[in-house]
Amino acid sequence: MVKNGYTISAVITAPGKPAGRGLKIKESPVKIYADEKGLKTMQPVKLNDPEFLNNVKLLNPDLMIVVAFRMMPEALWQMPKQGTFNLHGSLLPQYRGAAPINRAIMNGETETGVTTFFLKQEIDTGDIIFREKVEITPDETAGELHDAMMLEGAKLVLRTVQAIESNKVSAIHQSDLIHDGETIKMAPKFIRMTAK
Repeated sequence: MVKNGYTISAVITAPGKPAGRGLKIKESPVKIYADEKGLKTMQPVKLNDPEFLNNVKLLNPDLMIVVAFRMMPEALWQMPKQGTFNLHGSLLPQYRGAAPINRAIMNGETETGVTTFFLKQEIDTGDIIFREKVEITPDETAGELHDAMMLEGAKLVLRTVQAIESNKVSAIHQSDLIHDGETIKMAPKFIRMTAK
C-alpha cells in the first residue's frame, strides 16, 4: 500500500516478544518495516483496551485491512467508514480457520487460493469481495505454497482497496457459494503437544 501512494494512518501489530539467550525484545517484521517507512505503529496487548480503541477512533480511518492477525473485537473492526476487510489463505467458504494452507496440503488439494472478505462477528464468514485461485503443485511444501500465496495475496489486497475506493464492490454472501450437498472443510489451528 505504501508503494502505491496510499496514506497509512497507522499499523497495528503484536507487541515485541523476548527472544534469544539475552531475551531481548524481538519485533515483528511488520513493526520493523513500518519503522523503516516512518509509519505510526500501535502494539496493544489487548485489542479491547479502551485507550487503544480511542486512539484508533481518533485516527478516523476510512478503511482497515487485516492480514494474519488475531481475532478483533467488533468495536475495532466497525470503526472505519468503508469497513474492514481480511485477507484469508483459502478459497472461502472452504478452509475457514487458522491453518488453511497446511490443511489444504494435508487433504491432498490440487488448488487453493486467497480471498478478501468484509469482517463480521463469526470468524472467516463475512461477505466475499474477491477470490483468486492458486495451484498446489505436487510435493509442494506449506512454506513454498505460503510464499506463492503471499504474492497473490498482496495483489488481491491492492485490487480490493482500489475497488472499495471506486465503489465497485458487490460482495457475495458465502452461503451463495456453497452448493447443495457440499461439505465445508475447516482449518483449525494445530495444537502443539509437549512431553512432560
